[in-house]
Amino acid sequence: MKKIVLFILATVILSKRLDADNEYCGVRNIAFINGESTTFKVFYTLAGMYIGAGEASFNVRLTSLNGKPVYHVVGDGKTYSFYDSFFKVRDKYESYIDTATLQPHKFIRNVYEGGYTKFQTVNFDHSANKAVTNYGTFNVPNCVQDVVSSIYYARNIDFKKYKPGDKIPFSMFLDDETYNLYIRYIGKETIKTKYGKFRAIKFKPLLVKGTIFEGGEKMTVWVSDDGNKIPLRVESPISVGSVKVDMMSYRNLRYPLTSLVSVR
Repeated sequence: MKKIVLFILATVILSKRLDADNEYCGVRNIAFINGESTTFKVFYTLAGMYIGAGEASFNVRLTSLNGKPVYHVVGDGKTYSFYDSFFKVRDKYESYIDTATLQPHKFIRNVYEGGYTKFQTVNFDHSANKAVTNYGTFNVPNCVQDVVSSIYYARNIDFKKYKPGDKIPFSMFLDDETYNLYIRYIGKETIKTKYGKFRAIKFKPLLVKGTIFEGGEKMTVWVSDDGNKIPLRVESPISVGSVKVDMMSYRNLRYPLTSLVSVR
């Protein structure tokens, strides 16, 4: 169940390595604001039974970095005490995102996952197309994202420009490599989550087969069909059973959550 608590980051799961597509540079933030906070609950499913495994939260704060205004986004994830005996997770991801371009200036990853630990920082120099990490300096394409900034970038995609089946690509730097990512827009539908009933935008990210996830487009993501586009649900099969992540609470959204039909 490695990294399962921050499973909501699945909107940016890796695909094969390619160059960046400049068409997606310079997206302007119209989806979130300073002070936004969202929390999610992670459920593990086996034989039709749902078990609450952990939770994740994301918080946005407006600050400055090297004299530039940035959104400091922090994602925290943990397993519940019951699940700790099986696979304890305490993860923290941070991104400092330029307020004008939504490109990351700095990324911090500090994780504990079942005894595995990793601390990494990445500093981006977009003028030189470089990323400087604990392990060296790496070339990156224009408009590259990190694993957290990718989520907030994706929330600003105008899905009205696309028809069902279209792919929306962008690039991400993770673990000292640059990857091409895409999500396939599926369409709109009404869903029922642990929080309530929503009108939602539905899409599928391409997954690379690994120790937990199956390859292909088997993961499904729903975001609110309103100006906020906050993640509502993520579902995916894993090596044993499946996982489901539901949004459980929110604060300080940029717009009213008009996609909410009814509260459970």
